[in-house]
Amino acid sequence: MEPRLVTVDRRVALVSGGSRGIGRAIALGLAKDGCDIAVNFRRDVDAAAATVSEIEALGARAVAVQASVDDEAACNEIVQNVVEKLGPPSVVVHSGGIASSGRSVLDTDFAEVQRVMGVHAYGGFHLAKACIPYLVDSPRGDIVMVSSIAADELAANGSPYNMAKAALEALAMTLSKELLPYGTHVNIVAPGLVSTEMGDRLTQAITRGKVKEAAGLDARAPFGHVCHPDEVADVVRFLVSDAASYVSGVRIKVSGGLGNRWD
Repeated sequence: MEPRLVTVDRRVALVSGGSRGIGRAIALGLAKDGCDIAVNFRRDVDAAAATVSEIEALGARAVAVQASVDDEAACNEIVQNVVEKLGPPSVVVHSGGIASSGRSVLDTDFAEVQRVMGVHAYGGFHLAKACIPYLVDSPRGDIVMVSSIAADELAANGSPYNMAKAALEALAMTLSKELLPYGTHVNIVAPGLVSTEMGDRLTQAITRGKVKEAAGLDARAPFGHVCHPDEVADVVRFLVSDAASYVSGVRIKVSGGLGNRWD
């Protein structure tokens, strides 16, 4: 039987980008650990409904909340929706994200910078701000920001994404200090390449189209495979569990010890 890491009374977790990829794996993992889950999503109604059904099959309550996190008013509505339908959130995981187009700074429109920053960094800010009153009033509050090792490498032709993840990490570290007196934990998980739809697109970009799916790089990856979404989710599950009762203000890389250089 899989261990349940969350041992406090049943918690409510809000997971942005929770309908697919890493977010879906996190939502399902936290449901297995005894959390009720609010699945925030932007466009894919069918994927969100499927994730909710999977969570409910695990015995947890779940709701799907459609909204784009780059909008402050929408984030406030998300949180109120969660409070009304599930109860106050005590776990917030910001895993929603979009990729940048892979152009140089010279060829990148500022609108793209605003769009990518909006989802990653501004979205993290809006969600955290809306949830803080509930987090600090909980027996245990947790925020986990899902970043990327892109913030380490700052590779060429990715300025919007690099900037967005760096800003998100700055936000998380600031929050970890501001919320420490209230007993709220704030941490960062920074994956490398992950086998998801976004990971497939990144694979095509970094291999110049020679490899179509992230799994096509398994033979060249650490431990014989490109990172799976569940492997990221397991780190998030640890960080919000009693096993991490004295862990806050940390950044954990989930990259197998390798960067995103695959050429």
